[in-house]
Amino acid sequence: MNKAVRLIISGRVQGVWFRGWTVDQATALGLDGWVRNRADGNVEALIVGPEASVDHMIEHCWHGPGMANVNNIEIQPALGITPKGFTQKPTVDIEKRRGH
Repeated sequence: MNKAVRLIISGRVQGVWFRGWTVDQATALGLDGWVRNRADGNVEALIVGPEASVDHMIEHCWHGPGMANVNNIEIQPALGITPKGFTQKPTVDIEKRRGH
């Protein structure tokens, strides 16, 4: 059974190769989705794939690459509509997206 989640990862997660590391880990696990920095300093990811692999990826994200220091991961269910493969997207400014 497939599972899709949206993660908001906070802590020291920008400027430490978190996005590149996430792409590598997710690709190795055969997951689909994307990862991007947010203007608020967090990292956001959509992770889609077999339930056990998604859960394993979430556990990986708690550790991240060597220089990262993850304080929290907010996990939300997602629709999982994404192309095959795992990509890195440009930074998104959430406030601009909301019209503020």
